Amino acid sequence: MVVVGSTNPAKLEPVRLVFAELFPGLQVSGVEVPSGVRVQPIGYEETRLGAENRARAALAQPGATWGLGLEAGVEFNAYGSWLFNIAVILRADGRRGMARGGSVLLPPVVGERLRQGEELGPIMDDLVGQKDTKKALGAVGILTLSRVERVEFWRHTLELALPPFLRPELYPE
Repeated sequence: MVVVGSTNPAKLEPVRLVFAELFPGLQVSGVEVPSGVRVQPIGYEETRLGAENRARAALAQPGATWGLGLEAGVEFNAYGSWLFNIAVILRADGRRGMARGGSVLLPPVVGERLRQGEELGPIMDDLVGQKDTKKALGAVGILTLSRVERVEFWRHTLELALPPFLRPELYPE
C-alpha cells in the first residue's frame, strides 16, 4: 500500500496517477501527519525536511510499503520569491527517491506577505477572492491561468523522484 503524508486531493491525485501507471494494483491512501517544519517552509533544507518527515510518518502507517512526502516551499533571492516543491519517496525495503520540481516566480505582493510569516495558500485565496485554492489550482494554477495545474506540478516532481525505483541498477543503496 502507498501512503501519502497528506490528505490534500491536489497531492493525492498525482500519486494515484503515477502509481497506477507504474505499479498497477497498489492502493493509495492519504493520512494527516505532521511535517515537523513551519506551515510554510522557507528554503530548500526546511522544505526537504518537511517532505522527509511526512514520508517517514506515512511509511510508519500500518500496511504501508511505500511512504510519500510532498512539501511545497518558498525561497527568496535577488529576483524575488519562488514557489517550488519536493517529493520524497521511501519504500519499506529501504530504497528512497527524492526530487525537487520546478519553480515559479511569485508576485511581489505575495513575497512581501510570505516574508512576514504568512502561508502561501491563504495569501493566494485573498489575492483571487476564493477559498482553499491550495486544494485545487494552487498558486501555480492561478499564476499560469491553469496552463500548469497543481496536480501536474506535483506529478512532474514525483516522476523525477522515481529513477532509483525504475533503474535500481544505477542507484546502489
